[in-house]
Amino acid sequence: MSEKYGLFINNDFVEPRSGKWFESLDPFSGEPWALIPQANAEDVDAAVRAADAAMRGPWGSMSASDRGMLLHRLGALIDANAQRLTEVESRDNGKLQSEVAGQVRYVAKYFYYYGGLADKIQSAVIPMDKPKVFNYTRYEPIGVVGTITPWNSSLLLTAWKLAPALAAGNTVVAKPSEFTSVSLLELARLFVEAGFPPGVFNVITGFGQEAGEPLVTHPLVPRIAFTGGDEGGRKVNELGAKHFKRVSLELGGKSPNIVFDDADLAKAANGVITGIFSAGGQTCMAGSRLLLQESIHDEFVERLLTITRNAKVGDPSKPGIQVGPVATRPQFEKVMRYINIAKEEGARCIAGGRAPQGPEYGCGQIIEPTIFVDVDNSMRIAQEEVFGPVLAVMKFKDEEDALRIGNDIRFGLAAGVWTQSLKRAMLMSEKLRAGTVWINNYRSTSYTTPFGGFKDSGIGREGGIDAVKEYLETKSVWISTDLDMPDPFIRKY
Repeated sequence: MSEKYGLFINNDFVEPRSGKWFESLDPFSGEPWALIPQANAEDVDAAVRAADAAMRGPWGSMSASDRGMLLHRLGALIDANAQRLTEVESRDNGKLQSEVAGQVRYVAKYFYYYGGLADKIQSAVIPMDKPKVFNYTRYEPIGVVGTITPWNSSLLLTAWKLAPALAAGNTVVAKPSEFTSVSLLELARLFVEAGFPPGVFNVITGFGQEAGEPLVTHPLVPRIAFTGGDEGGRKVNELGAKHFKRVSLELGGKSPNIVFDDADLAKAANGVITGIFSAGGQTCMAGSRLLLQESIHDEFVERLLTITRNAKVGDPSKPGIQVGPVATRPQFEKVMRYINIAKEEGARCIAGGRAPQGPEYGCGQIIEPTIFVDVDNSMRIAQEEVFGPVLAVMKFKDEEDALRIGNDIRFGLAAGVWTQSLKRAMLMSEKLRAGTVWINNYRSTSYTTPFGGFKDSGIGREGGIDAVKEYLETKSVWISTDLDMPDPFIRKY
């Protein structure tokens, strides 16, 4: 029997006004396992108005310290319910339970961190160039924040937005992907248990045109935080711009992972595998373009093949499995199309490229870890985001050549550099056009530091103190200490 969920509005689970639900499918078995409410514009309006009322009610009048205590309490409840959250998210998106379990534990830390930060965002007294004037700044919450997140890491990517937005004093209406809604609805239960006032956090589920677009365009939502593909991000930005909303976008990537001949090749090989095949390549920061210095190309590729050929694929709920299914059928078909395109363009597939069949592989939505060599940077496999377990390998001559290839892309989310030369590491980190550069590691993230992209990879930053300021308005206050009445016709600059 599939569990039937409701929309979460004003601290209560309610039926959608459409009277419709849709099925959430297990990516491994292909079977439906949960019924998700199909929200429409009326539901969105109800959620937004609940969030707006909370801003003007108990949440808006709560001290920053008290907000922080609630966030800390929520983090503790996430820790206590980590197993349940892990199970539902893994079943929704097909990720390995072992990987999702680590993510859920880390989600709790976001709420601990921002709970502690809530009452430590300090404004400033500004030294003035004018006599008898006192000026200071103050930070104020923007208001209702609409968050839209994709299917690959629903809890984590929502926490990146939710924790700093709440710490800053805003309220939130969250719209998860229609493919992976359950974990946020389960998280909503914990908000009630933690004691958050009604309306502070709301979850609207459904489809983009029916639920996502009304959220983006709602007049009571001044702030939108989006994670997803660049096509969807562009539409969100255009809709937000029409209403002068503040929009942040964490979009896709086609990140170069660059290995020099002086690198520790064993560590680099493990880092490259982690960078592309963890989560089945379904991460925006995936190191999907491998740049190898010519002198080590053949040796390094052999190292990758040795690891890749021994990868265990199958049911993500079972221990020992290293690669699970692609999260959705449309995405599976997209990845397979790109594999065929790469072959047609002349790239040579030396590993994977198949979707194994049989009972141990579920409904057939698993794609073996795939490696292409003889790739030219102009090929679509090197320029377009595949979002799957597909690695494109290219050669380079020297630092200048590596930078030329690495930066010759419209994305700029992340990059990796493997070298034992500090001088080279500093040069590459300075010249690579990416929001994050990892040196001798890959895919490291933390709530303490900002994350975001250059170019088509997005606008704004998530993580660290920078993230809280993304959800605050800065106000400048001027107080005159001059008791004499000035001449109203003369402006004193």
